[in-house]
Amino acid sequence: MTSQQPRRGVSETGDPLLLTPGPLTTSRSVKSVMVHDWGSRDEAFLKINREVLERLPEIVNAAASHVTVPMQGSGTFAVEAMLTTFVPAGGKCLVLINGAYGKRAKRILDIAGRGNCVLETGEDTVPDLAAIDAVLAGDSDISHVFAVHCETTSGVWNPVEEIGELVQRHGRRLLIDAMSAFGALPLDAEATRFDAVAASSNKCIEGLPGLGFVICRREALEATEGNATTLVLDLYDQWRNFVKTGQFRFTPPIHIIVSFHQALMEFFEEGGQPGRGGRYARNAEVLISGMRKLGFTTLLTDRLQAPIIVTFHMPKDPAFVFQTFYDRLRELGYVIYPGKLTVADSFRIGCIGRLDEGHMRDALAAIEAVIAEMGVAAHGLAPAA
Repeated sequence: MTSQQPRRGVSETGDPLLLTPGPLTTSRSVKSVMVHDWGSRDEAFLKINREVLERLPEIVNAAASHVTVPMQGSGTFAVEAMLTTFVPAGGKCLVLINGAYGKRAKRILDIAGRGNCVLETGEDTVPDLAAIDAVLAGDSDISHVFAVHCETTSGVWNPVEEIGELVQRHGRRLLIDAMSAFGALPLDAEATRFDAVAASSNKCIEGLPGLGFVICRREALEATEGNATTLVLDLYDQWRNFVKTGQFRFTPPIHIIVSFHQALMEFFEEGGQPGRGGRYARNAEVLISGMRKLGFTTLLTDRLQAPIIVTFHMPKDPAFVFQTFYDRLRELGYVIYPGKLTVADSFRIGCIGRLDEGHMRDALAAIEAVIAEMGVAAHGLAPAA
């Protein structure tokens, strides 16, 4: 173990670094644009909002076929709006579950009274394509399939392209929760046919929390009139109001949208999805390699790991107390996440946000120093039984 004092983690604005899946560390410029005021119906704001809505589909090669419908609130607002707008009263949704966010989607459908069925696999396993094929072949009532692109319960990268091929072959419709993947993992609307993909401002575009959005296939959205189970979360009504007036139906999170516009410009300046995703992939490579050298064990194999957030098994050494580990890292300027698994004790470290390889190396040095302080033996970093 090193005796050298680790470098303190600090953002451009002097804050601790958020090694989390969002909210996450953002640039000074993304935060600074919020010091002004705009009227929600003023043309200056409406122009900014139009640019956001028009450019988002470009990220998934959907500008010619899809429209963006924004939804005030967290990412779950957008997911619920997508499910309750696109799945009609007589429809049935196959929910693919391998973590908490698939389970949340099922709960949304249950509360809304929408028909659904589940195909669940382990949190460290991708959905079973053969099983999906069999379920779709055997149940003609299924109208939609819901999949999570990156399930941050574990960090697993789900094969939405292969799932999309099955869904299209069976003549069903695909709905994607791309909350933690949009802008980082590749997705092409021309190669993978989806009716809608939901995401939010505070993930891989590196904006701030408060705005969800759904990229909707225009022809599919046009057919959803009357489906929604709530007024506020009705994507069709929200979209029609934009077509008619260019405005939100209800008060928008103006400052969040303006900062998101700045974040979006910085995203494209970095090279769009290949550039942003490439930086995150390098972050993940440094993190995973360094943690394994220290003796930590990852939940996922490299083949299944998305470069968004990495889950590590909780060490077996009784000297390792997660709260102490967390608090000491926080004092050093690095904020990590507790685990979310139902089958094993774990913790998670994110690779996204305004972070680079240097930040990841500094975080590793801090982790090495903290486990030395705690008296955790190298052999004690193996997974707890």
